[in-house]
Amino acid sequence: NLLKNKGGQTLGYAPASGLKILTVDGFAFKDLNRNNQLDKYEDWRLSFEDRAQDLATQLTIAEIAGLMLYSAHQAIPARSRGYFAGTYDGKPYTEGETNPSNLTDQQKKFLKEDNLRHVLLTSVKSPVIAAEWNNNLQAFCEGLGKGIPANNSSDPRHGTRAKAEYDAAAGGAISMWPNSLGLAATFDAKLVERFGQIASKEYRGLGITTALSPQVDIATEPRWARFSGTFGESPKLSAAMAQAYCNGFQTSAGDMEVTSGWGYNSVNAMVKHWPGGGSGEGGRDAHYGAGKFAVYPGNNFDAHLTPFLEGAFKLNGATKMASAIMPYYTISWNQDTKNGENVGNAYNKYLITDLLRNKYNYDGVVCTDWGVTSDHNAMDKFIDGHSWGAETMSIVDRHYKLLMAGVDQFGGNNDAQPIIDAYQKGVTAIGTTAMRARMEKSAIRLLKNIFRVGVFENAYLDAMETKATVGNTAFMKEGYDAQLKSIVLLKNQNNTLPLSDKKTVYVPKRYVPANRNFLG
Repeated sequence: NLLKNKGGQTLGYAPASGLKILTVDGFAFKDLNRNNQLDKYEDWRLSFEDRAQDLATQLTIAEIAGLMLYSAHQAIPARSRGYFAGTYDGKPYTEGETNPSNLTDQQKKFLKEDNLRHVLLTSVKSPVIAAEWNNNLQAFCEGLGKGIPANNSSDPRHGTRAKAEYDAAAGGAISMWPNSLGLAATFDAKLVERFGQIASKEYRGLGITTALSPQVDIATEPRWARFSGTFGESPKLSAAMAQAYCNGFQTSAGDMEVTSGWGYNSVNAMVKHWPGGGSGEGGRDAHYGAGKFAVYPGNNFDAHLTPFLEGAFKLNGATKMASAIMPYYTISWNQDTKNGENVGNAYNKYLITDLLRNKYNYDGVVCTDWGVTSDHNAMDKFIDGHSWGAETMSIVDRHYKLLMAGVDQFGGNNDAQPIIDAYQKGVTAIGTTAMRARMEKSAIRLLKNIFRVGVFENAYLDAMETKATVGNTAFMKEGYDAQLKSIVLLKNQNNTLPLSDKKTVYVPKRYVPANRNFLG
């Protein structure tokens, strides 16, 4: 149901969730916690900060722990086996029988029992299915506890496909743009901001309110496998692109704005990877045990901070600053000048609290990369624990160390119990009052990012609007034009181009090993 307040916010709610509507001062409000009175957090007339503070004080430790979770990858519908597997009433997904927009048994569990509210989406069957799944998800959350809606997220999903021939009339599942390195190759920050504006509309049409991007690591090591996900080797260019990207994603305007640039077209930008992930030793990647160290042979650690300090943290748009940040897995070798610790960046209190929070005044959400609290088992497996520098600790001790370092959220964790146990460990060490305050500080940051995008008022989608928005012809054309602009001709020695007819081209035979999993 949609309920429009004249001169105020439109409320969307699912009657089946049991939610009631309150009328105060001639306006309608949701009674999210069902106490028959208007709480500050339910009052859309108040600031995001005031609402978040009020709700944080009402939450139990178990509910705050749930907010601190960020789910493992969720495919819509769930696969029948493998990493993205899930079940529906105990049965695997069966095409033609299972409704792909239903919640899985696993999703219902982590939403209800673990109070998880941050969900990472991967593939979706179609934009319409994604919208319908979002509505089912939000209705389920609306019926639980304090009625906190889900904050869904995505890794970048606007890349090109080499086998896809452009057809201006066809539209697509989503518009296709150059990757980050291609966007940087346009040298056009306005184009990157325009990409963010279009991508955010498509994200919101899919029910996604947080982008796990941009990746602003400086590409100092060309052997690194994630080179193409960066904005290149220039700190200044990367800063300009980061600023434009975050402005485009986060800023709402006109009727879609609620306040301070935030609103119903806004998507939180989670910038990665603090303090820069492009300096992996030998070009090896930190998803693997062999790539756990970041090194600085040219003593250029500060250069890696430039895209954050001059870009993501210094937006010239109304939202002012990227709302979330992700540290990388790596151990930034010998860069902790206070405690001398060589631990993964998220575990390092100097990098998170002393540098990021205190020196550079960043007060957004800090979310770990995925799997940093899990045990490391095999050197060459991508899907494994990445607890670099903390391998010998217990899982609870890892959570506690991360909390004390200043982290707000744990990527890839569906289970709240280790956070609750870490809280109890903190109570023993520093007392209940101090530990409760520490948890509430993170809860406020996390809740602000949910309030800012308007889903407390209306988290529901019109599937036909989604179909008309995501991958529409106009967005596809803008993406294609950006692809053309990203092409850079490096050299044309001996007038090789344009190619003349009847050239002989030799293609060497390729041998490709069998795939071990979805990552190759």
